[in-house]
Amino acid sequence: MSQAAVPAPLKKDGDVESVIVVSYPKIIFLYPTLIFGFITALYLSFSSAALDPHNKVVVVMNTLFLALFAVNLVVLAFDFPRTTSLTMFFCAAALALGIVLLFTLKPELLPALTAFLAKFRPLANATWYWAFTGILGGIFAASFLTLSFDYWEVRANEILHHHGFLSNLERRATPNLRLDNEINDLFEYMLLQSGRLILQPANERAIILDNVPFIKKKEAQIMKLLGALRVDIRQENEEI
Repeated sequence: MSQAAVPAPLKKDGDVESVIVVSYPKIIFLYPTLIFGFITALYLSFSSAALDPHNKVVVVMNTLFLALFAVNLVVLAFDFPRTTSLTMFFCAAALALGIVLLFTLKPELLPALTAFLAKFRPLANATWYWAFTGILGGIFAASFLTLSFDYWEVRANEILHHHGFLSNLERRATPNLRLDNEINDLFEYMLLQSGRLILQPANERAIILDNVPFIKKKEAQIMKLLGALRVDIRQENEEI
């Protein structure tokens, strides 16, 4: 009796031959600030009173930019692994906003604090916002360019690691591959559905990829790709 294992990928319409997995740097989570900074720069370029403290629209846009930038920095600086921590953050933000509104509507409560808040009129011209957007956009472009030389490719029978400017290539087998994902930060998942993808080949060191966007979709694609591998076991009776 003899046994032979013959891998034969099943190909159907819509099936892919490989899945590209990229581990992005954390700066990618600043994309809301980049987008809003561009919108603000565009608006201020056509505004006739960009530095007028009495221009409510300009003041609101500058204030919203600072608030959004602050929240984005909080996402980069801290982890929110549980719903409880995320709830506490939103409660703190709501409390701060409530205090500002309270002393705005009831200035007689604390005149000194009300007078201080009345002087808060953050202003910046279009040149500043264009410079900020250009610098941050340049860093984004450099990051994406670097990632084009460092990424993983999962195929039905092997894992390929493309890295280096000379396109260095490392290969690892996928049979008995274990696939896990971890969502360690709820904010990062809310922004890009990002998480940690862990590829564990048999008898080899685990491949840990952080900040993988749309991690659930990537995991489903890899599982579908690996599930399309069919192993035919042929048994033949031989008479001696």
